[in-house]
Amino acid sequence: MSNGTLTRKLGFWSALAIAVGTTVGSGIFVSSGDVAKAAGTPSISILAWIIGGLIAIPQVMVLAELSTAYPENGSGYVYLNKAGWRPLAFLYGWATFWALDPPSISIMALAIVSYLASFFPFFSGIAGKLLGVAIILVITSIHYRSVKEGGLFQVIITAVKIIPFIIVIVLGLMYMKAGNFSYVPAHGAVKTSLIGGVSATTWAYTGMAAICFMAGEFKNPGKILPRALISSVFIVLALYTLLAICVIGLMPFDKLIHSNAAVSEAVSYIPGLSHIASSFVAITAIIVILGSLSSCIMFQPRLEYAMAKDGLFFQRFAKVHPKYETPSFSIIIQVTYACILVFMSNLTALLGYFTLIQLVINILDFAAVYKCRKRADYNPIYRMPMWKLTTILAILGASWLAWGTFTWAPWQGMIAAFIVIATGLPVYYYWNKRYGSASSKGNDVVA
Repeated sequence: MSNGTLTRKLGFWSALAIAVGTTVGSGIFVSSGDVAKAAGTPSISILAWIIGGLIAIPQVMVLAELSTAYPENGSGYVYLNKAGWRPLAFLYGWATFWALDPPSISIMALAIVSYLASFFPFFSGIAGKLLGVAIILVITSIHYRSVKEGGLFQVIITAVKIIPFIIVIVLGLMYMKAGNFSYVPAHGAVKTSLIGGVSATTWAYTGMAAICFMAGEFKNPGKILPRALISSVFIVLALYTLLAICVIGLMPFDKLIHSNAAVSEAVSYIPGLSHIASSFVAITAIIVILGSLSSCIMFQPRLEYAMAKDGLFFQRFAKVHPKYETPSFSIIIQVTYACILVFMSNLTALLGYFTLIQLVINILDFAAVYKCRKRADYNPIYRMPMWKLTTILAILGASWLAWGTFTWAPWQGMIAAFIVIATGLPVYYYWNKRYGSASSKGNDVVA
């Protein structure tokens, strides 16, 4: 029986599966074409994927240090709070709950339905939305009943989602044409840009930090979290780079740069698979997005749980199920909210507008290590090498992505920021005045 706290039940493989499973999502199916178009040549395109992965390394190193110093549920909220930026920590969770996490669950569920509709046209309109809700509820039932079983499911679904990519890579290496790599754009026809190519890969490498939201539920977090974070970067880097090489080797580059479904079109160039390419990629996409959906339903409610334990969110969110030992109320409310959003439109635009807030706060997350290192209770088991340089690189990488997002929707992002601040700060001051620093954040997990 639970004593009202979350316990440490998850191991390394669950951590790795959550990190990889969250990162490898639907974007990879179209990003190969986007990166190729931005890069301009095959060699620059491949190099962009490599550099994009390398940029993520200092970021996960900073998170590895912070998460082993404070192995508690909540990720960025915890680090900002420990750094003394309590209002920002609250705004981080406030924006995440209302505008980022539940909408992302809804979008992924609807994406799965859209691929299923290619096989079963019946699932369009209201029928498709009802199916999306059903998918969310089925996955939720797994993570609601047991964090350990949820972790096992995540390991299985992540392993399954990697298999189709391995098939494409193996067959791609067998049937690729060397001539495709020697493509040279006509003078003035295509601009080559390494920076543009790297920028186009950045979103594909986002997601490893998911395990930091559940740091309080991993056994031996000082050992598991750094290994999982750093290993996930290299696994995803290898997967994306090999996939990029195969896609370029399979289809002519002048077609790749104009493709909106690069992986699907590349598969059609493999002998024997041309007639089932679209079906193969649709099935792959369903599995891949299902893995990401499962991961999000698993880790996202832990943020509000941590805030509620600290007196900065509705207190019911701190409730732990007496039998299942999961943050049951937080899971139910987030999923209910996500199911409501399934029936709304323009969620993708909403997610994009509020993402700028998240990115700016992520930059502050990395900067928080400077403040946290001055605290008496800062004793991380893992310490990043050359920490000042590593932190600067992490901040620069996150700033790059934030700038790219700002240029995409500047005024929408500013309006979203205003909404978060205008609605969040009054609530923060109310809760902070009522509960103060409710309890020591170190008491919300047990060994």
